[in-house]
Amino acid sequence: MSEKKGLFARLREGLSKTRDQLTGRVDTLVKETRKIDEDFYEELEDILLLSDCGMKATMAIMDELRARVEKDKVKDAEEARSILKQIMIEQMDIPRPPLRWPMVMMVVGVNGVGKTTTIGKLALRFQSIGRRIILCAADTFRAAAAEQLTVWAQRARVPIVKHAEGADPAAVVFDGIKSAKSQGADLLIVDTAGRLHNKKNLMDELNKMRRVIDREWAEAEVRCMLVLDATTGQNGLAQARAFKEVCEVGGIILTKLDGTAKGGIALAIRQELEVPVWYIGVGEGIDDLQPFNAKEFVEALF
Repeated sequence: MSEKKGLFARLREGLSKTRDQLTGRVDTLVKETRKIDEDFYEELEDILLLSDCGMKATMAIMDELRARVEKDKVKDAEEARSILKQIMIEQMDIPRPPLRWPMVMMVVGVNGVGKTTTIGKLALRFQSIGRRIILCAADTFRAAAAEQLTVWAQRARVPIVKHAEGADPAAVVFDGIKSAKSQGADLLIVDTAGRLHNKKNLMDELNKMRRVIDREWAEAEVRCMLVLDATTGQNGLAQARAFKEVCEVGGIILTKLDGTAKGGIALAIRQELEVPVWYIGVGEGIDDLQPFNAKEFVEALF
C-alpha cells in the first residue's frame, strides 16, 4: 500500500506544472462562476486548449460536458467540475492488450525524446517482475547510440547485442533474436534509429527488421512502442502521426511529463491517434517510468 502511495505521490508531483495550468485554472473558474452559461463553457474550452488537450479532445470533452449538465439539470459549477473529471477519465481509458511472452518490443521515436533512457527503465521494470531481458542496439545510424544503451544494459545488468556503427540494423536484430532464443529470454527490446526526416529510409529499415523478426521468431509477440517527449506538445502529436505512417504503433510512452505545463497532450494522443498510452515518465529517477492508469492520472491532475 505504501509503495502504491509513493508512486501516486511521484505522479502527483510530476504533474504539478500541468495541474497548475489546467486544474488550477479550472478551480479558479469554478470559484468565480455564478451560473453555468456560455461564458463558463468558453473559458473552460480555452483552459483545455492551453493545456495542449488538442482541438479534437477538447471538443469531445465539451460536447459531453454540455450534454450531461443539461441532462442532469446541473446548476452548480463544482458539480460540473466533477463531471469534467469523470469525462476525462473515460476519454483516456483505452483497454490495453495483455502482455504475451516471448515478446519483441521495437522502440521508436525521434532523437532527443529520451528513447535510450526509456529502454533502460523498461528493462529494469520488466526485470523486477522476473522477466529475462536482452537489449538490442539496432540504432546503428547515430554515433554513440550503442554506447549509451550499453551503459543502461550494465546498470540494469542485462545482456546487450550490438554491432559496429553503420552496420545493418536488421543484422543486429537477427543476432539479438538468436541470442534471446539461446538464452531463453522473455523480452528483446530493440532500439531503432529516429531519423524521421527521411521517412522512406526509416520505413524500409523498420519493415526489414520486422520481416527478420517474423521469420526468425514467429512465436514472439511484436509490439512497436513510440516514445514521445511531452514537452514538445503538439509537435509530439505530429511526430506520432508520422510514425503511424511508417510502422504499426501499438502503444505510446510519454516522457518528461514533469517538465511541462501541457500534460493535456495525453488526452490529445488518445483522441487523435486512438493509441493507448502504456507508460509515462514523471521524473529522472529509474522508478519514474510508470504504467499509465487513466484514473490515477486524472486524480493526480485534480
